[in-house]
Amino acid sequence: MTPTRLLSREGLGRCADWFAVAVAVALPWSTTLTGVFIALWAVTLIASWDITQRLREPWRVAGVLPVALWAFAAAGTLWAHVPLTERIDGLNAFHKFLAIPFLAIQFRDCGRGMRVLVGFLISCIVLLLVSWGIVLLPDLPWRGRLQIVEGLIVGGLGIPTKDYNSQGTMFTLCIIGLAEGALLAWRQSRRGWALLLVLVAIVFLANILYVATSRTALVALPLLLVLFALRRLGWKGAIGLLIAIPVLSAAAWPVSSYLRQRVIGLIMEVRDYQPSGASTSAGERLEFWRKSLAFVADAPVLGHGTGSIRGQFRQSTSGQTGMAALASANPHNQIFATAIQLGLVGTLLLLAMWIAHLRFFRSAEMAAGIGLLLVVQNIISSLFNSSLFDFTHGWIYVLGVGVLCGMVLHDRAGHRSVASTVRYTGASEGPPMRGSLPSLYKRWCLGK
Repeated sequence: MTPTRLLSREGLGRCADWFAVAVAVALPWSTTLTGVFIALWAVTLIASWDITQRLREPWRVAGVLPVALWAFAAAGTLWAHVPLTERIDGLNAFHKFLAIPFLAIQFRDCGRGMRVLVGFLISCIVLLLVSWGIVLLPDLPWRGRLQIVEGLIVGGLGIPTKDYNSQGTMFTLCIIGLAEGALLAWRQSRRGWALLLVLVAIVFLANILYVATSRTALVALPLLLVLFALRRLGWKGAIGLLIAIPVLSAAAWPVSSYLRQRVIGLIMEVRDYQPSGASTSAGERLEFWRKSLAFVADAPVLGHGTGSIRGQFRQSTSGQTGMAALASANPHNQIFATAIQLGLVGTLLLLAMWIAHLRFFRSAEMAAGIGLLLVVQNIISSLFNSSLFDFTHGWIYVLGVGVLCGMVLHDRAGHRSVASTVRYTGASEGPPMRGSLPSLYKRWCLGK
């Protein structure tokens, strides 16, 4: 491509598409690299647009509400009684919401959203292989984020980068996406591909159970699988999964010491929780939630202002000991993280955004099915973490919802592709998928 053509709107648009793929590929590995690709994506996308034409875009609730939440957070800096740096830092957590309508418009027009999903899946498969390699090859000089204290492993085994919670979230979403893809392949009479996708999903599941067990993933994954079965397989499939999940858990329990450690540890930490006691993961959450209720009660309508979380916790630590003396900027719950800063109004905007996204993904396309489960996963995760304000979890949600919204809009506009238009009724619109992996990749990613 010549420099002149590359700098044309069409060329910049294609660069923006590839930068979005690069964001998805980098997200499981590097926060810094992801941030660089996000900046390049935003610059090239806006430069490729006719701004006058974009201003005439029809407003959709699923895209408006994230922007409204950001706008209210920006206004919230006006009534926050904390230093300006803390207000700006608090607002930074909301900036990513602005990307959702941009991504939706981009991939509605270009029809290349499957590239982003495939890029994320391939990157996570590489992460999966590295994770298993760290566990199965103990002589490797590089041990990822392994932490050893006094000769004992205290965390990080099998985690190449980031943390077990981020890894568990990404692997959970890969399992759900692979389940959707396997069902699609099965309905298209491609039994070999379906079994391969199921096998890869099982390897992801084994990693969650045996290597890097995220307690949030242990809660979310069974619920997501049952929802998937209800949506795609009917009530009989859901009942079958409800039977299979405890059987699988019973089989994993005696052979996975890490799973037992995580579950038993959670029960003991909750049982032994005391505000003045020694810090534990579950105990800290309980203490943060207890204090958060008091903070919200002090300013229930508009909250304490954007960036006020750390200040509120800081004030509450005076004269305290143990976990009660911890000053945190993260209450480990998305509702509390929003309500402390923006009160009932901000919380209603957050809930309205989630509901709008759930309603948007009600249709039968594969993209809509993945999108619905992504939103549900984020809602469940947000009960135990401030997921949307976290860089990795937040961008997984923003990138996923934005791209999948664009894919659904592209389909509704009449631009049909094999991957997004197959209805799960046992029949397909158009010819069945045939051919080798490269040909399938082109048809899925390029809309051919």
